[in-house]
Amino acid sequence: MTVKLNRDALEHARSLVKQGKVVRDERDDWSEHAPSAAEENTFVEKNGWRDYAKWYLGIDREESDETKGRFSFPFGDFSKVHRCGVISLESRAAQHDHDDIAKAAKELLELIDKE
Repeated sequence: MTVKLNRDALEHARSLVKQGKVVRDERDDWSEHAPSAAEENTFVEKNGWRDYAKWYLGIDREESDETKGRFSFPFGDFSKVHRCGVISLESRAAQHDHDDIAKAAKELLELIDKE
């Protein structure tokens, strides 16, 4: 598995934060706020894989294009960035040595806290 930073998703997240589309929740809220598998499926059906990809900071280009396995490190609920999601993904990325993703998440968190 070769997960890299999804730069399009990072730009999407930054844009959402600048538009004020952020939920400033607490660290442990992500387990309740993260989209369910059913919500992910509904989003893909309505919006397609390209828009789905914009919600994940990790991308594995070795995985098939139109599979959930291609995308990792979600940061929102398909409408807003969740602070708790960014915190969670930063921690997980650092634990698994995805330094570029952890760094991007840290910068995103700083942007959220500044806005």
